[in-house]
Amino acid sequence: MTHPFIQGHAQNTHEKADLQAHTKAMPKTRVGILGGGTAGATIAIRLAALGIHTTVFEKKNSLIDGPPMCHLHAGGNLYREIPDEDCIELLKQCIDILRLYPYTIDVRPTVFAVPTRDNDSPDDLLPRLNKLTQVYKELIKQDSNNQVLGEPEDYYQLFSYEQMVALSKKQQVTEPKTLEQWMIPVAKHLDLNKVKYPLIVAQEYGWNIFRLSASAQLALAQYDSATILTNTHVKQVTKVIPQEGAKNQAIKWNIEYQRDHSHNSETIEVDYLINACGFQIGEIDDMVGVDTKRMVEFKASYISHWQGAGGQMPEIIIYGNRGTPQGMAQLTPYPNGYYQIHGMTNAITLFNDGLVETPANSAQPKLPHKYINYISEGWDEAALKARSQKAIDYVAEFVPAFKSANIQNNALFGGQQIPGEDDTLRVADVSLYSHLSYARAENVKASSTLTAADEIVAEFTQLGLVGSEPDINHHRVNHQWPYLKQSSNEEITHIAQVLAKERGFPVAMAGINNSLKNST
Repeated sequence: MTHPFIQGHAQNTHEKADLQAHTKAMPKTRVGILGGGTAGATIAIRLAALGIHTTVFEKKNSLIDGPPMCHLHAGGNLYREIPDEDCIELLKQCIDILRLYPYTIDVRPTVFAVPTRDNDSPDDLLPRLNKLTQVYKELIKQDSNNQVLGEPEDYYQLFSYEQMVALSKKQQVTEPKTLEQWMIPVAKHLDLNKVKYPLIVAQEYGWNIFRLSASAQLALAQYDSATILTNTHVKQVTKVIPQEGAKNQAIKWNIEYQRDHSHNSETIEVDYLINACGFQIGEIDDMVGVDTKRMVEFKASYISHWQGAGGQMPEIIIYGNRGTPQGMAQLTPYPNGYYQIHGMTNAITLFNDGLVETPANSAQPKLPHKYINYISEGWDEAALKARSQKAIDYVAEFVPAFKSANIQNNALFGGQQIPGEDDTLRVADVSLYSHLSYARAENVKASSTLTAADEIVAEFTQLGLVGSEPDINHHRVNHQWPYLKQSSNEEITHIAQVLAKERGFPVAMAGINNSLKNST
């Protein structure tokens, strides 16, 4: 069922019928999506918009309540180690999904700093940044609506030590508009002697998980063809084999599930099964009978409160080698002085035993029980406080005044799947098993979920589950999603605040300082 608060915002039946009057799905196509995270919800929106009867099974109370996402990787600049091609793909994916979820974005830049202790130079990143700028220009040339990251000439900018010293003497601006204005609080609070120059500031924005959840639920509420079953556990999936002698009949699937507070299980038959179970994706692979290699990593970020910034701050990234005591530090701002902190060391965001591989007899890596318990039951309070304080201290090494920040006894955390055996992989989308009527969403980054949905639609077209008319994807290409006309920034904020409160986070974290709609 849809979250109770969302139901009041759904259109009436006549209006929703009008929205789907021109969809091209075959009459009886039924799809089951296991998991209502970013992948499951986004794929459901894509399919429901085509009139496909789509049922999403989600064990939690609401959609998209998962790992600690907070950053739109529009260029992959957090990751010095990945190839330029992956960074370009991340840029394209982020622009695309931003147009599906515009109300989720906090428009503010990100500062990238190489610490003096690091062996690399900021100049090493400039060729990549120039490539990304050129690709952004080309995307805008293809479609002017892709200009969602500001002017291409402002995609990134460099700041010297002398410029930062000069900016440190200027008065902060209440509502920063230029990159120079955004850099004033950085110049005042960053220890300018602990970083190399130039500093890089790029248009990689904040991505709010509470607003993403609200947007996805509102989007799906527009479609009669979408059914959302939250608080629901999938117990088993079994093949429905075509009768002997039947021609051209594909495998179907029975999904056995049980809703919370119900003593009985129910079963539904679908024509196609989509596994979007996130870090538990291997459990379904085992049921289906698919053998594959993957890793799962438990990660956490921590919430703090600091009133010393003097106004709005950009996000700050201090580069470092992942998993070492000098791993990357990431300080992500929210409204009203709240911050989310990543420290890519084993004492903060990462865990010594938090990265696991598939065993010999299963497609599901086995996280230690304590991390499964954290995910299902909540953190151990002492461990949460200790790691939160370490996170604050880690940031304070470069932003000394941040030492006065207060821990909030909150964390955004979870398991993250990594397909294959390369733990540096950042770009992946979906694996298709046509002969099994089965797909597995493999999204390391949430930005790739719309790409995964497109590949599934292409698969459905080949299988005859959806029509092949030339205009079938017109709404998708032009991002003409009904909920964008029916919803407002204020409405998204209201629902996101309800979700944040339900999940035990400060209500202020459901807000944004600068909306994309206002910026554009």
